[in-house]
Amino acid sequence: MPNPSTRPRPNRVRRNRRVAGGDAARNELVSRSLESAQQCLVNQDYGTAFAHYLLVLNLAPALKDFAKESFRFTLFKWAEELDALSRIQDIFDCYEQALELFPNDEVIVNSMGEHLFRMGFRDEAAGYFHKALKLKPDFADAKENFHRVANWLVERWHFLMLNDHKRNAKYQRAIQKAVQSGFNTVLDIGTGTGILSMFAKKAGASEVCACELSNTMYELACEVLSANAMEGEIKILHMKSLDMEIPKDIPNRVSLVVTETVDAGLFGEGIVETLIHAWKHLLLPPQISESQAVPTSGVGRVIPASATVFGMAVQCPEIRRHHRVGVVEVGGVCLTGAPELHSPAIYSTDSDDSTEPYTTERLSRIPGGYTPLTEHFQALTVDFNSPQELGGLCSQKPSRICLPITKHGVLDAIVAWFVLQLDEENSLSTGPEEETCWEQAVYPVQNLLDCAVKPGDSLILEVSCQDAYLRICMVSLVRAGDGMETELDGDPSLSSEAELCSALACLQTTQGRDQQKCMLESSEIALLNNVKYHDSFKTALSKLLSSIRAGGKSESTVLDGTGCSADCGNSQRQDCPNTASDPLYVLDVSEGFSILSLIAAKLGSVKAYSSVEKEQHQTVLKILAETNGVSEEMLEFWLNHVEDDSALLQRPTTDKMWSAVILDCVETCGLIRQELMEKAALARCLLEPGGRIFPGRIVMYGMLVESETLLQESAVQGTEPTLGLNIGPFINQFTVQTCSSGRVTAIPFWYQVHLDDEISLSTFSEDSHWKQAAVVLDEAIEVKAGDLLLLNIQQHKNSMSITAKKGGEHTATGSAD
Repeated sequence: MPNPSTRPRPNRVRRNRRVAGGDAARNELVSRSLESAQQCLVNQDYGTAFAHYLLVLNLAPALKDFAKESFRFTLFKWAEELDALSRIQDIFDCYEQALELFPNDEVIVNSMGEHLFRMGFRDEAAGYFHKALKLKPDFADAKENFHRVANWLVERWHFLMLNDHKRNAKYQRAIQKAVQSGFNTVLDIGTGTGILSMFAKKAGASEVCACELSNTMYELACEVLSANAMEGEIKILHMKSLDMEIPKDIPNRVSLVVTETVDAGLFGEGIVETLIHAWKHLLLPPQISESQAVPTSGVGRVIPASATVFGMAVQCPEIRRHHRVGVVEVGGVCLTGAPELHSPAIYSTDSDDSTEPYTTERLSRIPGGYTPLTEHFQALTVDFNSPQELGGLCSQKPSRICLPITKHGVLDAIVAWFVLQLDEENSLSTGPEEETCWEQAVYPVQNLLDCAVKPGDSLILEVSCQDAYLRICMVSLVRAGDGMETELDGDPSLSSEAELCSALACLQTTQGRDQQKCMLESSEIALLNNVKYHDSFKTALSKLLSSIRAGGKSESTVLDGTGCSADCGNSQRQDCPNTASDPLYVLDVSEGFSILSLIAAKLGSVKAYSSVEKEQHQTVLKILAETNGVSEEMLEFWLNHVEDDSALLQRPTTDKMWSAVILDCVETCGLIRQELMEKAALARCLLEPGGRIFPGRIVMYGMLVESETLLQESAVQGTEPTLGLNIGPFINQFTVQTCSSGRVTAIPFWYQVHLDDEISLSTFSEDSHWKQAAVVLDEAIEVKAGDLLLLNIQQHKNSMSITAKKGGEHTATGSAD
């Protein structure tokens, strides 16, 4: 992001300066307007300055080079003001005017992309970031922005899917067989890179049309078709199939629809709605009977033909710690009085609930592994070539399944996968034991107090396809021996008057309890379960605050652990030190849900401020404060005291300073947070003498590895996985990193987060809520034992760039964003 806080020095222009190509009156107007623009800059009247610069540069284009720096600064500051006023259209109007004057200015182009990205226009933002990189390939800001938006637009599963030779070959065989059997007019729904369309054309289809909603993937598919000499043979529409009409978009109904609009839970990408619409409006009628080997005129079909969903109950500590709070106390804070906390993937039989009811995991690679607690069971089947079955799928009543427990363990989740039957001969399984590009759907257990199970126990499940999602709801657990049934979800029918009266008597209590629920992200639940993390902060805070109270001098307070006694803010600290009778002030600016402020407040005579933003999260902290004996005035919510997030770091009051500021330094994904150093520098100026920033320093560690998995997830590995089709060079430009085959292929890295000289946390520990990031090299490096590699590591904002060099060989590079 351009730095709008650094004001350029005004370019002094004499009023008699000659402007090429203009008469005296125009020259005078330009000179006066330029002087006015510079004076407006001094007065911080950026809107007027921008208008003057537009006039000057339109009348005198020869002055563009002379005024470019000041014009940029004016544009960025004026856009900031417009943004604060929510004048969004005016922002884009100003950037369009600026780009008319400076169409090839990479800084302005990149800044336009940043505004679009913040507004949610990710496709459009990607285009501007890409253009900025073309204008200046080594422009670090544009490179980081492009990589970040690429992660949104082209998810990692695209690379896994394209690298899955087995999957691609089976789709190719099924499509070839169908086309050669007479289904030769084809519609590819959700084409992505266009690979299924190209399979159809290579098989001899007479007409192939494809549709793709994502602008990025649509443009990518167009490039792929051109590279494979098929741009004139396959028609690509930038739209949803649900919006397609005949003859407006395609001339006639097609005989074959090919699609892979399925997710780990089968129905999550809308395949049911998509195919219902296709059968009604885009496809020829289905075959009357399956015995028809060769279609008669006017018959249609779908690939995949059908799917069968399977599942099982599992024990998995990694799933457990991300979806169920399993501790009663962390950092001295008792959690027993907290409302019910759950992750977004929560069971529900409410047909109005459109929340995705599952998360996804690749069970074969999950840390700590998993243990099946039941045999596999068949949940449901669906025939995609039966319009009647598809139409009634979402309205069917849930089917009940009794699932016997076969092993002792802790019930953590129901996991589901499916077998996709492409045709009679070709099928794909997404099961946990398969080597596949697919993950499995995970339905975590969150509403069962006692999750221990044993052989003889039985789970009662309900399976349905409501709101176009596969829903597997655990209704009850029947314990062996005593026959007791524990209800887990839903409201089973009341079989007696006594049960009805009891339910009515408990209604008020139940309603109150239902209101005390709060959703946390799975990473936030994992953090809450991290006892060491919270206990370490408690110990470090206690040491610091005791030192300040005792009048001692603590260690210095910059991010690298050196001197808080530096000049920044020193005079301010001397003006308003906290007195011994005052409470000490602690600010926690952690992202998301955090109880560190509450831990600080419990240390006594501490006024703690939390940056928690969501009202639900604030309510949880208030309840926990009350149950832990923290008075209401000693825990406040800092965002209620500041105008906006940009003013987050400021004094607690005009005459007080912070004793401690807690910064959230590492993102959950394992990268350093953006603008961390800027925040640390500002926080340092707001500390009282002896105050401290937490953490004090961060040390990065890494290792050289050979990893086929990282390669498969990072880029398409040549043309062999895509059966000779040239796709990799186009989709690989949207990778965070690329690599060819070899020995040293990647450098994963992690951090040791030092709270002080004695207390530290690792982002690589088993109980860490952080993941680890990795740089995948653009070229593999062959090494043998004893070889030395020279690494050059650069951190730009939250982008990590690493180059590796062996002796005099060519340098391999990679980046993680």
